[in-house]
Amino acid sequence: MRTVPPAFHFDPRSIPVAKAHLRVHADENVAVVSDRLFGSFVEHMGRAVYTGIFEPGHPTADSRGFRGDVLELVRELGATVIRYPGGNFVSGFRWEDSVGPDRPVRLDVAWHSVETNVVGLHEFADWADTAGVEIMQAVNLGTRGIEDAAALLEYSNHPTGTALSDERRANGREKPFGITLWCLGNEMDGPWQIGHKTAVEYGRLAAETGRVMKWIDPSIELVAAGSSNADMPTFGSWERTVLELSADVIDHVSLHAYYEETGGDAASFLASGVGLDRYISAVAAIIDETLDAQGLDKTIGISVDEWNVWYQSRFNDVDKPPLFEGEWNEHPRIIEDEYSVTDAVVVGSLLMSLLRNADRVSMANLAQLVNVIAPIRSEPGGPAWRQTTFHPFALTAAAARGTVLRSTVESRAIDTPLYGPVDELDAVVVLNDAELVLLLVNRSLDEQLELDVDLAGCGALKVVSAVSVHAPAGGSRFSTNTESHPDAVVPVALEAVGLAGDTLALALPPLSWSIVRLAVAPEPAPAPAPAPAETTTTIDSEGAAA
Repeated sequence: MRTVPPAFHFDPRSIPVAKAHLRVHADENVAVVSDRLFGSFVEHMGRAVYTGIFEPGHPTADSRGFRGDVLELVRELGATVIRYPGGNFVSGFRWEDSVGPDRPVRLDVAWHSVETNVVGLHEFADWADTAGVEIMQAVNLGTRGIEDAAALLEYSNHPTGTALSDERRANGREKPFGITLWCLGNEMDGPWQIGHKTAVEYGRLAAETGRVMKWIDPSIELVAAGSSNADMPTFGSWERTVLELSADVIDHVSLHAYYEETGGDAASFLASGVGLDRYISAVAAIIDETLDAQGLDKTIGISVDEWNVWYQSRFNDVDKPPLFEGEWNEHPRIIEDEYSVTDAVVVGSLLMSLLRNADRVSMANLAQLVNVIAPIRSEPGGPAWRQTTFHPFALTAAAARGTVLRSTVESRAIDTPLYGPVDELDAVVVLNDAELVLLLVNRSLDEQLELDVDLAGCGALKVVSAVSVHAPAGGSRFSTNTESHPDAVVPVALEAVGLAGDTLALALPPLSWSIVRLAVAPEPAPAPAPAPAETTTTIDSEGAAA
């Protein structure tokens, strides 16, 4: 990770102060955090692939054309699994176009673009191996179906001895790709989707496709497409129908969730994590009802395989007409949102929601990785840099591995138009073998939050680090990182963090996301058992021990 700069000094005398209390319940576990919670997403969309992860001729490019500067940032981000190649793109995608020596150039109708297929399955798998990430492969259930998905799986995972597996070997990959995670289409509930279907149409197709895929490779895990967002008119009924038809076959059901500040409603935007909590709970309840009704003794996880801050209102108002009515171009600039301090705090809080629901969320993918609504930005032939949202993700991915502990918050309530009253303080606590990690958000725009944390029962602790993402000196909640000022917003050290006995005291700046890492002292080794005392045995005249 990068070196944390000196603390930003704010004058507490000029900032209103509120108080909050957090209690950590050391003996109440929520769930173990899956490494797959820290996934991301690379779609053949805009500049995510071309001039994003891949740019032959760039000063940092390797012999295959992949950018070294972007790869370094991907590793720093801590992404664990990457969903590929879409997204809307996959619903019109012919996978065989992206393998072998002769690759046709095609129109990508989903994003009104020209797809060259220069980067395909082999190239992306090589990049994923180098980046140390797991592939989450999506199949086309828009224009295609069972036969196509089965063929792609056989090509990817069957060892040898068939036409498709031998074709893979001839194309340079001797051993199978060994892809475990497979998405059965994408956002099929949406009328914008190529091949949009009703819940019954999609549920039957997903079930039959998944059944054949598991006959080919029983080791795979299947993700059915849930609702594209919680505001879809079919939300709830879509999940029920799809699960009724496919619950015996699938392993996960997806939900997609994007948030933005609209109409100056910062309070609701900063409470987006509350919205995600409720969304997850609603889907979890439907899963439980379906499994119970069908008498199925299995677990179906929730895959939040698209989530982020995305200013869709800007996309619809500004980007859509020239994108969908203009010329067909290769990798056009699409939804390259520039993220602010406020956006970073929300991204951090959404990650906290995923952790808080780690008992139900089996995986999650920040959408996307590079350039397209992404934590990493790059310019052709130029630099790559971290957006503000990069920092809470990277810090969380690095530290929040372990077990989520239950915690309770006492703080002032903030009224929000969308979610009603919400706590000013948001918090999640994760324990691992070495550290107790506190993730904290102050949702107030203008109040410093004086927080005391009750750590009774957590053992002997020592503060390792305490850093925060908030408005920089001379900046505002709208401050961003740009090509010319890539480090305008960075994590800074929190001041006046004190640990006395079982109580941690600290002050959270207004509108901030913070992470506090506390070292856990190892349990003392038990004292060795005393050696047994020497005894003397005598034998009586009849041979018995006395």
